[in-house]
Amino acid sequence: MQHGQVNNGAHSRRNSNHLSDNQIDEALRCWAQRTGLAQNDLAALQALPFTCRTVERDGFIVREGEQPTSCSLILSGSAFRQKVVHNGARQIISFHFACEFIDLQSCLLGVNDHGVQALGPCTLAVVPKVALLEVVQKRPSLALAMWFDTLVEGAIFREWVVNVGRRNARARIAHLLCELALRQSPETREAPEGTIVRLPLTQEHIADATGLTAVHTNRTIQTLRKEGLISLSLGRLVIHDWKALRSIGDFNDAYLHRQASRPQRG
Repeated sequence: MQHGQVNNGAHSRRNSNHLSDNQIDEALRCWAQRTGLAQNDLAALQALPFTCRTVERDGFIVREGEQPTSCSLILSGSAFRQKVVHNGARQIISFHFACEFIDLQSCLLGVNDHGVQALGPCTLAVVPKVALLEVVQKRPSLALAMWFDTLVEGAIFREWVVNVGRRNARARIAHLLCELALRQSPETREAPEGTIVRLPLTQEHIADATGLTAVHTNRTIQTLRKEGLISLSLGRLVIHDWKALRSIGDFNDAYLHRQASRPQRG
């Protein structure tokens, strides 16, 4: 079957408008480029019965304790992964952006052990996990791409453990901001001066991602502002001095495993 025929079949099964079909195909193409997926495997992925779903700010994409039946790819917007302890305190353990699958582990795990919420209005492409598993079993290179994707997530989790456990407040926040800036600029390894990152991130989110109190977070951000390193307001982060921010955060982007670390195609 030719690539165009595969896509036409996918479009007829999605029951969504043409714009949404294009969004899904573009997001999958972006994911394929990042994970080293070959064109024929991309076509098979695009042929799956994706449907569009919109989630409002703070709406749940994944609920802890539920049995997953599908996997979601972010088309637009952003989300955060979290765990909530008995007293209601929240620890954010990752942020996720457009063209990222946020719950591939749902294919193999029977119960969600954490929650994922929309950081702002978020549009998703949702596919039944049964359909995704079926195509993966037929295409080992697609399984390799998904494995690579989850391993990169694991690397990010490890870096976040170090960030919360061994860096001071100033370094924690600087490191987080460096990561967010680079993950929104996938073609660069240095965030040029004036880099703008648009996301509805509040100081509360930053506090919960770095294990700090709201007061300590606010004080640290104000210091970074006064030093001329960043601006942060109304969902917009501006990096004014990348080298200084990177130095403060002890930031090395190797754990993001971008570009050169893609898996080899068989």
